[in-house]
Amino acid sequence: MLNRKCFLLIFAAVIYLTSSVHAAEKRPNILFIFTDDHASHSISAYGSKINKTPNLDRIANEGMLFKNCFCTNSICGPSRAVIQTGKYSHINGFLTNGNKFDGKQQTFPKLLKKSGYETAVIGKWHLGEHMPPQGYSYSEVLIGQGPYYNPPMLRDENGNGDRNRINYTGYTTDIITDLALEWLKNSRDEEKPFMLMYQHKAPHREWAPGPDYLHMYDDVEIPEPPHLFDDYETRGRAAHEQDMSIAKTMTPRDLKLTPPPYLNEEQLKVWNAAYEPKNEAFRKLNLKGDDLIRWKYQRYIKDYLRCIASVDDNIGRVLEYLDESGLAENTIVIYSSDQGFYLGDHGWFDKRFMYEESYRQPLLVRWPNVVKAGSRDEHLVSNVDFAETFLDIAGVAVPDDMQGQSLVPLLKGEKPKDWRKSHYYHYYEFQNDRRTAHMVRRHYGVRTDRYKLIHFYNVDEWELFDLEADPLEMTNIYSEPQYQTLVKELKAETIRLQEELKVPDDTGSVDAFPPSIKLKQNQPRRNQKQQPKKKQ
Repeated sequence: MLNRKCFLLIFAAVIYLTSSVHAAEKRPNILFIFTDDHASHSISAYGSKINKTPNLDRIANEGMLFKNCFCTNSICGPSRAVIQTGKYSHINGFLTNGNKFDGKQQTFPKLLKKSGYETAVIGKWHLGEHMPPQGYSYSEVLIGQGPYYNPPMLRDENGNGDRNRINYTGYTTDIITDLALEWLKNSRDEEKPFMLMYQHKAPHREWAPGPDYLHMYDDVEIPEPPHLFDDYETRGRAAHEQDMSIAKTMTPRDLKLTPPPYLNEEQLKVWNAAYEPKNEAFRKLNLKGDDLIRWKYQRYIKDYLRCIASVDDNIGRVLEYLDESGLAENTIVIYSSDQGFYLGDHGWFDKRFMYEESYRQPLLVRWPNVVKAGSRDEHLVSNVDFAETFLDIAGVAVPDDMQGQSLVPLLKGEKPKDWRKSHYYHYYEFQNDRRTAHMVRRHYGVRTDRYKLIHFYNVDEWELFDLEADPLEMTNIYSEPQYQTLVKELKAETIRLQEELKVPDDTGSVDAFPPSIKLKQNQPRRNQKQQPKKKQ
């Protein structure tokens, strides 16, 4: 009898301990919400003065807002490749939107899936149709950029590369959210933790608002940025020769003077009812000069913010489901965008430059019982850190060849002494032998907590900015005598980072980085032995 009682007690203890271990080992779900071209200065949690984003603000208020998150290469596809691999563009091979992503290489979704996570990507992929998303249990992605209405999408239900094309009717932001919620509710393996990349097209150009947002801001005058009429007085050829200005670059379709070609009959009727009266009033004004630029700015920024409002409302739908389903308690919610964007800043739209508005990314993280609600972090962090962070959250070893750092210590409120003090940036897309989108010159640079040094190496011009004294980056102080010691220090830091990150040694050449890149091993860097020429 005693033996039987002992056995039962021991058995109960084993069951209890086993269940406790399983509970302790229960890994968190990861929901990564991603947009395209969302400037952090159009998020009210970041201090936006032109709009409100209550659902994004909720993530910030219930979690951590990173004040200094920066991309490594401010353009859509390359930023996504950096996030997939945890490696800079010159290592992962995807330097420009014209490249093809090598999906066979190591990526964080593959590592998570191998460790037992259910992985999915739904929405914008933009890493090429030649290679389906790999490392995902489920994927349903837009084809290329995808339209704002009635998107065709490619679905891979089993993660085996067998994809079916499905044509949807409706507004793309709503559809992507519907699909994400459907997967969360009905399609995932509930016995496994999940990692879902829920990725929007919006607010990418051409900023086509959804039917419920077409009249938003109609009776509002959006404040202009203080440098809408920037003349680039102290900056070089790159700023003067770009082709991304509100004044000259925007097309009639960008400005909604002509409707999108992908609307069905019913959608076109609603669209024209919203825009035609406003367009007719514009034509009667016959605006010119600065008045025309101001009108273009208002039309652009209102459409951009209308797209943001739709994204924010749809994020609210997902947060509400997490609450209702009980998933919120063990789900980390991360919000970011592939880069920032110019909202009339310097007279521009688009991205590419290392100037703050497009270099800076939003990053909000809610992690219940780990991240202190309402916390703010000022460390220099980057999209090259995202893959490492996802792996660390899941308890998966971070490969040594990844180039970023896990943000988990920062999320826990720690202040690592060895955290980076500078961040390296490199943009590649300009081609000398043909016209390239927006004509932004190739450049690399380094940013510290206060200063930024940029080298436009195709034209061998340098820019230096004091971000504390000149946060709008209006005055290039590179040639001023009192900053020459700082210039030498920042150039040395740039070389150190290029060495550390294994940037090929032909970075400074006019035709650097042809389509096929081969890292030259064990060769001295040319610019390590002599300082680059000063701007004349």
